[in-house]
Amino acid sequence: MSGAGAGRKMSLLFICTGNCCRSQMAEAIARQVAGDRFEVFSCGSDPAGFVHPLSLGALETMGIDTSGLESKSWDVFLNRNIDIAITVCDSANQTCPVFPGGGFKAHWPLPDPSFMDGTYEEREEFALRIAERIKLKVQRLAALDFKGTKRKNLQHELDLLADL
Repeated sequence: MSGAGAGRKMSLLFICTGNCCRSQMAEAIARQVAGDRFEVFSCGSDPAGFVHPLSLGALETMGIDTSGLESKSWDVFLNRNIDIAITVCDSANQTCPVFPGGGFKAHWPLPDPSFMDGTYEEREEFALRIAERIKLKVQRLAALDFKGTKRKNLQHELDLLADL
């Protein structure tokens, strides 16, 4: 871990391929749910350049602030110490770079609402279910004791959150 010292929030980075749907929802949710503990970001291996309307709709339905969300490349973070990097799609997990600082890396695979078949209303409902699942994961993440727990135990706990 890059040593989140007293007074410094740990950095938390959510990563997917396009950085337009799942990682954006995770960033916004984590800022609201755990912004007191983490400095939260998101990025993508091949950023789409926009935040998907399904993501924005799900977040707004949940009362989550969407201001400041933007699709960006992981290149922005390659020279930055990242305490926790979480990939939310299999493609990004396979190609995810190693960030400086020796932080944790976890993979929380989530289906992409932007690729789901169905009516727009069905896709909206699916996006909301994914956002609610992300919120549960982030709440559990925020409850972890990063200072008083051994690194291997923390990594195990982060990995277990993938199954929620």
